[in-house]
Amino acid sequence: MSPEKTSILDVSKLVKRFGGFHALDGLSFHVVPGEILGLVGPNGSGKTTAINVISGLYAPDGGEVVFDGASAGGVASHKLVHRGINRTFQVPKPFLSLTVRENIQVALAYGGATGAPSIAELLEEYRLKEVADRPAADLNSAQQKMLDLTRALATRPRLLLLDELAAGLNPAELDWIAGRIKALAATGMAIIVVEHLMGFIEQITDRVIVLNAGKEIFEGTLATAVREPQVIEVFLGGEHAH
Repeated sequence: MSPEKTSILDVSKLVKRFGGFHALDGLSFHVVPGEILGLVGPNGSGKTTAINVISGLYAPDGGEVVFDGASAGGVASHKLVHRGINRTFQVPKPFLSLTVRENIQVALAYGGATGAPSIAELLEEYRLKEVADRPAADLNSAQQKMLDLTRALATRPRLLLLDELAAGLNPAELDWIAGRIKALAATGMAIIVVEHLMGFIEQITDRVIVLNAGKEIFEGTLATAVREPQVIEVFLGGEHAH
């Protein structure tokens, strides 16, 4: 990854409040095309909130989100999909009564992206071919996650946000999906990964941002992060002043 690449996403001094609670408290970071950035941190550190703001689910209360040179903070999710941002969810949200194939067809039609992959390619690539004509409700959790991912990919995103995609996958599935994510990044797609599985983060990310209480406390490689006293304290506990 060359450092001179222009970032596709710039998050600057982002604030998100829920009542008196600051879920994001001045968060800033960037991502460049082809990069896999990990957002890591303990529960409640603001990782999913950051993805929810970037994907348009929540409007920011301060700061800005700039995607491909244009402001994206507070823009509705469906509009951001057409601009090139899509995501997966911690708990997949397929249309349960539709078949796997129909779920992907809806995303392809709705996304309307030129050069989008075909349904056949997506079914084959993400191991859904055998269950293509079954209702999404019949899928196991790993298959529902893959359906969530293929629906996002059907809109041909330039920024893909993955929220705990790896949770619940077995070691063989983790290795396989790590390879798929790296292959997507190799096409120039920027990817942000929120994940608790540090081995998986280590395997796929170019860089990580460690969050605590809605702020960035470290930016760099995971290998360096795990040697930082402040990061260790956040993950392993210690005497925190409240």
